[in-house]
Parts: sequence; structure tokens; C-alpha cells
Amino acid sequence: MITQSVTIKNPLGLHARPAKNFVQIAAQYKSNVTFAKDNKTFNAKSILMVMSAGAKCGQTIELSCDGQDEDQAMVALVEAIESGLGE
Repeated sequence: MITQSVTIKNPLGLHARPAKNFVQIAAQYKSNVTFAKDNKTFNAKSILMVMSAGAKCGQTIELSCDGQDEDQAMVALVEAIESGLGE
């Protein structure tokens, strides 16, 4: 399992469109992908869980990937978040 902290960059946080993009990227990998915010853990492959996290611009989340393609999943998700998730 690997973990990495990443700060949400897009101005409106993980609202519907960027949350959808985040989930679509996470779903491409076989690894379990979760993230933690405010001492709660969320499944990164569930749109409802991602949106319920309420991550806003400037907040830091702790991504965790665990599985056979964890390194590739982490790189893809961090790059997507740092580039604003398509916003």
C-alpha cells in the first residue's frame, strides 16, 4: 500500500464534474483506491462517496492505493488532481 498527500487545486473542489473525472480515473485500476479527509475514509471509485467528502479548493486529502497497479494508480490520480481534474 502506498499513500500520498495531495491538495485539491480546482476552484470549486470535488463537485460533480471533477468528482466524476476522479472516479473514472480511479476505476481504471484494479487496486483499491481510497482517500482520507477529516479523519474519514472514502472509496475513490464511488461517485457518492467522493461527492459526500465535500473536498474544497485548498484542502489536502491523503490518497491510498493498494494492489497490483498501485503505483500507476497513484501517479494518474495525483496528476489529475494537480491539473484541476479537467476544470
